[in-house]
Amino acid sequence: MGQEVIFVREEYDIENLNPRKNPYSNQITINIDNTTIEYFKDQSESSGIPYQTLINLYLSNCAANGRKLKLSWE
Repeated sequence: MGQEVIFVREEYDIENLNPRKNPYSNQITINIDNTTIEYFKDQSESSGIPYQTLINLYLSNCAANGRKLKLSWE
């Protein structure tokens, strides 16, 4: 059997290895309680849209329409 020769560079230009923009580069981690997640999962089942997408659509709609939070602490 012949030996396989593998050449390894000391350094790679990552930008040029895969010039496509990472679609996940703007993702964040967010804490959402189980009740809210279940609400959107139920909506997902009836709409056929993934629940993560529904949450994003809802939040995007709030931002686009300039909705303001009304919080009251007692």
